[in-house]
Amino acid sequence: MTATASGTTVTGTPAAPAPVPFGLACGWYALSLLQGRIETHLEHALQAHDLSVREYSLLDVLSAQHDGDGGHLRMNQVADAVVLSQSATTRLVTRLEDRGLLERYLCPTDRRGIYTNVTPAGLALLTEARPTQDAALREALADARTDPRLVPLVETVEQLNRAAKR
Repeated sequence: MTATASGTTVTGTPAAPAPVPFGLACGWYALSLLQGRIETHLEHALQAHDLSVREYSLLDVLSAQHDGDGGHLRMNQVADAVVLSQSATTRLVTRLEDRGLLERYLCPTDRRGIYTNVTPAGLALLTEARPTQDAALREALADARTDPRLVPLVETVEQLNRAAKR
């Protein structure tokens, strides 16, 4: 019996699963697996609002800005917050701006700076999509709890959520 690239033997019997990595790689594998599962679940749910996970994240981050010192984020800060490169963030901002969900304007005190704000239409879409995103996140975490490798990470996410609410 020889294993094939598909993971089954020539006789059709399933091959043994790939060994689970140990040590630090095991933790990274679990974190990557959890992130991938959550993102896939959120991506599917947010399609109902014609939003991707990154678009939702960008609207959410930018909706938390405020006027005053430190109230607006520079593009590199936005890129870090939504975990994208600066060029990918700029393209994402442009797409949402084209849809009328964001607007850009020059910083009144530093003409080199460009700010990005969520428009009323963007805020309305974010408000409409937030319950969907929250429910999908809860579902994804509940599903992840069925995998023993992911339980400690799910518990950590839940602890972080509780701490943020305090």
